[in-house]
Amino acid sequence: MPDQVNSSAERSPAGRLTPAVNGTGVILHTGLGRAVLSDAARRAVADVVEGYCTLEIDAGTGKRGSRHDLVSGLLCALTGAESAIVVNNNAAAVMLILHALALDREVIISRGQLVEIGGSFRMPDVMAAGGARLVGVGATNHTELDDFRTAITDRTALIMAVHRSNFDLAGLDVSVSLDELAILGRERGIPVVYDQGSGALTDLEAYGQHGLDSGYSVREALVRGIDVVCFSGDKLLGGPQAGIIAGRRDLLDRMKKDPLMRAFRADKMVYAALQATLEMFSDPGRLADCHAVTGMIAASAGELESRAHRLAGELAGRLGHRVDVTVEESSAEIGGGALPVQPIPSHAVALRPVGWTNRQLAAAFRRQSPPVFGRLSGDRFLLDLRTLGERDFTAVVAGATEVARMMDSGDGQEADC
Repeated sequence: MPDQVNSSAERSPAGRLTPAVNGTGVILHTGLGRAVLSDAARRAVADVVEGYCTLEIDAGTGKRGSRHDLVSGLLCALTGAESAIVVNNNAAAVMLILHALALDREVIISRGQLVEIGGSFRMPDVMAAGGARLVGVGATNHTELDDFRTAITDRTALIMAVHRSNFDLAGLDVSVSLDELAILGRERGIPVVYDQGSGALTDLEAYGQHGLDSGYSVREALVRGIDVVCFSGDKLLGGPQAGIIAGRRDLLDRMKKDPLMRAFRADKMVYAALQATLEMFSDPGRLADCHAVTGMIAASAGELESRAHRLAGELAGRLGHRVDVTVEESSAEIGGGALPVQPIPSHAVALRPVGWTNRQLAAAFRRQSPPVFGRLSGDRFLLDLRTLGERDFTAVVAGATEVARMMDSGDGQEADC
């Protein structure tokens, strides 16, 4: 039986979690694991999995502690929140907020913000699963403050805003600001919740002049009077998969006591990686040097072009006459449901195969160990340097060597997808 299992696993790589090389230019690629953990975060995870750790015990007193306290101080310092808790992803954060604060009551939200989070998880469905009744107001592209004010009843538990983190509207687009919602919430004694989504703690312009707009940062939303903000840990924050909730202490205390909290709580590896990641934000001046996601965003066009030419030279030497290898300008993106339609200038190594299609070439690179992913453009297979670091070059070049052998032998030529 073990031999059969091993044989099956070898024939079915899709059933195994393996390292991969990301040459797609999508920094937060959901299919490839979203945020790349920084070196400090990886070391922190390794430290806590080698043996026991102080997940829920106070080393000073020897008494039972709470995992909620592990990173709450850091999060409060970085965001200005009174309290903060961590769950296993942002969908769980939204569901916990709704279950703890709006069970069997109404939540008002603009119809223009009823987003699909991804993988068919739609905000109305998450709200229903959380036990709240959705009250949509306004129209897809036009919602005013009076729409919210008119919808308030004695059954209203929350006013909610959701950042359009994975789509954008063109043309007429009228929406209500967080400032206006916060004032309305205070006037009527109704908490206002903001699903910030992307986890932006800083101004992205500080890490590359790309014209990126991540909307309100978590701190900015709380400063404007929003009562509770939730966001992802594995997007712009650049940490592990997690959902983070920050805001008023009295509201978060209710969430901590909710029965769903235990089902949604994060484990020791998440806390270790998240703590190490958050500590980097205490020194914004060094963030681009030590934080993997910010470093990818901040990389200059000149640096990427230089790297692209070095990689192109190595690939041309391995692929020879089989593939035309050039360097060209390209556009990368943040991805992961963050900052839609906001391209980032980049450079890519363009591979134009002779005798094969670019789809066959892409399939051959994916068959390597580790698999190398890029993107198709015209008749070329592109490897974007915005997401390809120096440490990836060895794997890409080794993969190209095997691809050259496959092209000579005809192995893999039947693959056209």
